[in-house]
Amino acid sequence: MKIVFMGTPAAAARSLERLIADGHEVAAVYTQPDRPSGRGNKIVFSPVKEFAIAAGLRVLQPTKVKTAEAAEEFRAFNADLAIVVAYGRILPASFLTAFSGGAINVHFSLLPKYRGAAPVNWAIVNGETETGVTTMIMDAGLDTGPTLLQEAVPINAGENSIELMDRLGHLGADVLSRTLANLDAIVPKEQDNSLVSFAPILSKNDGSIDWTSTSKTILNRVRGFQPFPTAYTFLDRKRLTIWDAEAIDRVDHDAPGTIIESLRESLVIACGDGTAIRVDELQIEGKRRMSARDFINGVRPDRGTVLGGRIEV
Repeated sequence: MKIVFMGTPAAAARSLERLIADGHEVAAVYTQPDRPSGRGNKIVFSPVKEFAIAAGLRVLQPTKVKTAEAAEEFRAFNADLAIVVAYGRILPASFLTAFSGGAINVHFSLLPKYRGAAPVNWAIVNGETETGVTTMIMDAGLDTGPTLLQEAVPINAGENSIELMDRLGHLGADVLSRTLANLDAIVPKEQDNSLVSFAPILSKNDGSIDWTSTSKTILNRVRGFQPFPTAYTFLDRKRLTIWDAEAIDRVDHDAPGTIIESLRESLVIACGDGTAIRVDELQIEGKRRMSARDFINGVRPDRGTVLGGRIEV
């Protein structure tokens, strides 16, 4: 088939790679505009752009897609269909209906669960034990179109959203391949709107840790909010990011957010409902990620210190 591909992150690049391996003609690749990143504001290409350039494909990065000119340029590729994988922008109807086969989306959840921009993150944050990939026919709604194929996978214990997204990227490429190979035989299935849940775009404030929550809830947020916005708190008004931790038994009755142990390699923080976490990896504002041992030796946090305070804006 002749395809126009639209995607941005590494998980989308897996699907683009698979389309080429399967022998499809990729007429063009759309991806988000280059943006500055890091302390030096160095311009960084998206993973999809990097792969497309290496494969000799035409790359387009429009700043606007809801214009007549953008729609005309898109239609001019005269493809059989569009494939959209985490492109990062809501497409107008003129794009969805530009080709005879419409547009097929690879979505990283088991629709109708977790419609929206961040399904992998919210599945982990909400304590789900299973997720998956869905291919669907795109319509004007937010992930509301008829589904084609689905495949479920377990969410592994301790798995964070970066690790899960990597697995789902490979799975998504496989499900997309099978979808296109059997497209004529697949009967689209309308979504059951009574089962809908949402995965809204993430904001910086989502990562702020509420220490009155249980250790399980906090650990889910540590795992689910990577790489953004991360799960964080404040120590002496400096942002303190928790990258890895584990739940432990708690025997004291200090207030949630209190450092109840800070000794050698053990940094333990009280949580709600008599629970606690032991932090394994963390990062104080202005410093690199480090082990609890290095943090204790360098920062020397006192037992009894209560974390929190500063509010992100």
